[in-house]
Amino acid sequence: MNITSKRFGLTCAAVAFALIAGACSDDGSSESTTTAAPATSGATETTAATTPGAELSGSLFVSGSSTVEPITTAVAKLFGAANPKVAIQIEGPGTGDGFAKFCSGETDISDASRPIKKAEAEDCAKNGIEFIELKVAIDGLSVVTAKENTAIECLSFSDLWVLLGPDALGRNNWKDANAAAEELKAKVGEDLGKFHNPYPDAPLTVTAPGEESGTFDSFVEIVMGKVGKVLELEEYDPRPDYTASPNDNVIIEGISANPTSLGWVGFAFVEESLDKIKPLQVDAGKGCVEPTPETIAAGDYPIARALYIYVSTKKLAENPALGPFVDFFLSDEGVSVIGVGEGKVPYVPLAAADLEATRGVWTAKTVGTRDGGK
Repeated sequence: MNITSKRFGLTCAAVAFALIAGACSDDGSSESTTTAAPATSGATETTAATTPGAELSGSLFVSGSSTVEPITTAVAKLFGAANPKVAIQIEGPGTGDGFAKFCSGETDISDASRPIKKAEAEDCAKNGIEFIELKVAIDGLSVVTAKENTAIECLSFSDLWVLLGPDALGRNNWKDANAAAEELKAKVGEDLGKFHNPYPDAPLTVTAPGEESGTFDSFVEIVMGKVGKVLELEEYDPRPDYTASPNDNVIIEGISANPTSLGWVGFAFVEESLDKIKPLQVDAGKGCVEPTPETIAAGDYPIARALYIYVSTKKLAENPALGPFVDFFLSDEGVSVIGVGEGKVPYVPLAAADLEATRGVWTAKTVGTRDGGK
């Protein structure tokens, strides 16, 4: 199998983390071809990828979330062991951009770090694109600063509002938010977490995902949305005056280059960059919690979200390689790429009951839809 990864923002180190072998270009993207070692166990009995004598051919195109992309890439490498004639192209321009391609019929699978929006689903419907939504893992959005920043260890939702919220426009020094913190404290108390002001007298440089990213949407919904609703606001997008990028490498480098920086990114990318950046504890009203696989899985870390893949039912009927690939993705061997440890993609696996629910959705919705309904 040929795996072509057109990653918008993977460094060579991140490419290795995503289980792709190949050289990186100067802009941080990668394009490579890999032949995987044979898969040996874990696939379900219905998975054509491991059925003796089965030989698939053709191609698959996956686009969408840069957060989910490393999972899909790792699964694709394992899937390729028994399917060397299936070429899989995987890219990560962002959840929103991925859905735009998916709903126009360009892709077989859309990786997503948030559920599809109503407007996106309507675009799919207009183009005759029906889909199957499959939850595949859990991520904890990490609030980060530079590794050398020792002044800040924990921030509450209230802190994040006065530093990153819509009213934070122009606050280019941490101390610029001190007055706003006192005003917000008078309105909400510590219901949204303890305030950590007075903030230091230090430049505040923000680097974070842009609006095309599901990571942006999730942060807005979980953090900004919670504070905004308490304040009875209808709009609560973050301050617009920050360096926004769909490229996780740009975000990591922007955070690490400024000692008193602030931003957010997916958990897996933090785990791969702990030599450069520092994840902060977050308090949503129940105390400061560090993002770890354990706290995310337990629901203790307050900025957690589900990760998804969306499968086109039209492509499923037309493309004989698509069904077996998703079968393998959801098999024991496929989901084994997710977790903590060498060679794994460091997100949180689904609980057993949730994984079985996902498999049940896939089974129920694919009856009679493959190979033209055969």
